[in-house]
Amino acid sequence: MFPRPIEKSSFFVRSLYKLSLPIALFVWLLPLLAIFLTSIRPASDIATGNVFGVPSSFQLIQNYGEVFAKTDALRYLFNTLLIAVPTMLISVALACLTGYALAVYKFRWALPLFFLFVAGNFVPFQILMLPVVDMSNRLDIINTVPGLVMFHAAFQTGFCTLFMRNFIKALPFELIESARLEGVDEFKIFWHLVLPLVKPAIAALCVLIFTFIWNDFFWATVMLRDDSTLPITVGVRTLNGEFVQQWHLVSAASLLAAVPPVIMFFIMQKHFIAGLTLGATKG
Repeated sequence: MFPRPIEKSSFFVRSLYKLSLPIALFVWLLPLLAIFLTSIRPASDIATGNVFGVPSSFQLIQNYGEVFAKTDALRYLFNTLLIAVPTMLISVALACLTGYALAVYKFRWALPLFFLFVAGNFVPFQILMLPVVDMSNRLDIINTVPGLVMFHAAFQTGFCTLFMRNFIKALPFELIESARLEGVDEFKIFWHLVLPLVKPAIAALCVLIFTFIWNDFFWATVMLRDDSTLPITVGVRTLNGEFVQQWHLVSAASLLAAVPPVIMFFIMQKHFIAGLTLGATKG
């Protein structure tokens, strides 16, 4: 007597899901669509108030070409790579080492130390601005790319350690014990046994950290002052002057800045999804 109502309920849920999914996707993509339309409309449209309507003319090549002509967009993109890639490599490398130690070794301070890494992720980084700037001035690394990389790596290592420790903890400990009984030293166990097993997690973490750092605006504004060291997220501000607001060029530059993380995600998509689902069916 019950299968029919259950079947009707299931049909209703599926229909509601199919109906709501395109609507939710459109609402989610609406801001991106608005930015894209702004990036291809002429400046006269914005001056006359045509901000959300259909552009009077499409200036895709002109606007995007003007971004590179009026600003040092290529240099800003290169600066962002100089910041994001080393930070990603340092943070992930340190997290693999610390995550392995906290997940495998048994010592008194393992759990408190792990909680310390976890607690660091909940500290609002805005309240650290004054201490970071003061320390940067004392170390004479303010307004330098290596200084920004150092602090980014310090802040991201806590989250990365939490991420890697949980994945390594989910591995069968018997594999490590068997390797130890065979006389394999700890570094070889870490390098040849553990790292290949958590490669999807490493790939997922690389995508996340690269995206976080690439989209950073706060610390780049605080730590960098010279135009020659600015990343793309801060460099797009040069398109707006004191009296001239070129929102069509700012929108074009913002979309160009979003391209590298998207490309990296699609390149690493398979490993990224595998990393996020690693251990989901354990047990």
